[in-house]
Amino acid sequence: MRIKILCQNRVGILRDMLNLLVDYGINVARGEVGGEQGNAIYLHCPNLMNLQLQALRPKIEALPGVFELRKVSLMPSERHSLELNALLGALEFPVLSIDMSGAIVAANRAAAQLLGVRVDEVPGMSLSRYAEDFDLPELVRANKARINGLRVKIKGDVFLADIAPLQSEHDDSEALAGAVLTLHRADRVGERIYQVRKQELRGFDSIFQSSKVMAAVVREARRMAPLDAPLLIEGETGTGKELLARACHLSSPRGQSPFMALNCAGLPESMAETELFGYGPGAFEGARPEGKLGLLELTAGGTLFLDGVGEMSPRLQAKLLRFLQDGGFRRVGSDEEVYLDVRVICATQLDLSELCASGQFRQDLYHRLNVLSLHIPPLRDCLDGLQPLALHFIDQASRQIGCPLPTLSPQALERLAGYHWPGNVRQLENTLFQAVSLCEGGTIKPEHIRLPGYGAAQPLGDFSLEGDLASIVGRFEKAVLEGLYKQFPSSRQLGKRLGVSHTTIANKLREHGVGKSEA
Repeated sequence: MRIKILCQNRVGILRDMLNLLVDYGINVARGEVGGEQGNAIYLHCPNLMNLQLQALRPKIEALPGVFELRKVSLMPSERHSLELNALLGALEFPVLSIDMSGAIVAANRAAAQLLGVRVDEVPGMSLSRYAEDFDLPELVRANKARINGLRVKIKGDVFLADIAPLQSEHDDSEALAGAVLTLHRADRVGERIYQVRKQELRGFDSIFQSSKVMAAVVREARRMAPLDAPLLIEGETGTGKELLARACHLSSPRGQSPFMALNCAGLPESMAETELFGYGPGAFEGARPEGKLGLLELTAGGTLFLDGVGEMSPRLQAKLLRFLQDGGFRRVGSDEEVYLDVRVICATQLDLSELCASGQFRQDLYHRLNVLSLHIPPLRDCLDGLQPLALHFIDQASRQIGCPLPTLSPQALERLAGYHWPGNVRQLENTLFQAVSLCEGGTIKPEHIRLPGYGAAQPLGDFSLEGDLASIVGRFEKAVLEGLYKQFPSSRQLGKRLGVSHTTIANKLREHGVGKSEA
């Protein structure tokens, strides 16, 4: 039986308890001090019976400084051990604790599977039986600090190991108790590293600002970020609306609080409503009996990012408007009012003012959301910063793939600059990742830049096709001459550019009244 005794922390109180237990012939197998301020004593008494406990309880509780005695199911150390084992067992990667003699003290289930034994067989096994040319104790003594990403071979497989020394407050090597070894398979760690790298740059530092237009947007965003008001971010797909929203959140007073995101586009109304506002117990068939918290409640004190807000249903628009007005809402299937402090940042690809004019979006909600607004320009309007941005993505891709950094040929850069980029920065990043993977010889060439033709602009743009063929060709010929004459301001230069004689060009310039002709 295990008992917990709430008491004062006075000298001799444990001796008084033990004297009573001795009088009843009760053996104490283990004792621990617990409680938030050491105000509880736990005793494990294997031969203590319920009848004896009933007789002992009033006598122990009568001791000076004792408040209460109760039975418990676990000692604090037993509970801690069970919780730790549960946490370690939930990890998908192997974790081992090694002492300074190189013996394995403990391991999780994934580590036991790697070694080919049961978890209870692991303690006492030597790590050197499985790890080739790897002296962990010597490594820990030499470094006395955490080591990340060390390549080791265990049972023939290559792993990247993170090593965390177990060390007391002292810095001398004798204080080292061992180390915790965490293993990641080298053939699967690339994706993890890339995801970590993408999250290393935080806030506005994660936004590439090689373009003057984009740099101006970031300057505006920095000024708006600390303001505790709704923010509307407009921009085409792939321009980085969520990235900018996260940067604004991190630079605001709420930066240490949660940031939650929900893409409203394409979600059924019922799903979007339960995701955003949650639902009460038994709200509908198949719902959790205890109900579910929505993203708003999970974001309490932080920032909620709603992407695709222009595609929100009228019902959701009404509930969001009410929350923005007074901070309150009701979960689905519940009458309880919930009031929260959450900043809302919304993003859209659509023109909300046009949707308001056509009756598809509430005008009062639009004005609530549009307190602060930012417009992210498409990539085709930021081509002055294309080359640095492309080189940045090439560097990222080469690191992720694990290949030498290739160069970008002028012809490949010209191909990038001539494209209309319907998918914007995200499409550029993906295109260059593919180009790096296809590149051989250390140079990215035009054939490595694979671009789809969907959504391409019409060849003639807004050029008028009215009239007969002669008038259409005449207008087009004049537009070509006007466009090129600025760059080639003589009939000889322009003739060479277009592959015709300077006499022909001189006659055409005179015919259309473009520039000054020369013989």
